[in-house]
Amino acid sequence: MGVLCAALAAGATAVVAPYAAPVVLGAVGFTAGGVAAGSVAAGTMSALGTTGFWGGMVAAAQSIGAAGLGVAGTGTVASVVGGICALI
Repeated sequence: MGVLCAALAAGATAVVAPYAAPVVLGAVGFTAGGVAAGSVAAGTMSALGTTGFWGGMVAAAQSIGAAGLGVAGTGTVASVVGGICALI
């Protein structure tokens, strides 16, 4: 059952993620024009900083919010979701 769930989750993620990720990230403040002042994104950036692992995560979210997920990002997200589902 875990393998079937993983395959279904990865497939669904690969279809939905390229469209959903920029919309969701844009809604919380990671926009094409940068991090929106006073947004959740601004609070996250302030709390996590701009260096190290968490700084990289903030930068990745900004990049996806500005330009979209892309092929490599879609594959990565689908793989992670499929792997998590396989553990369930």
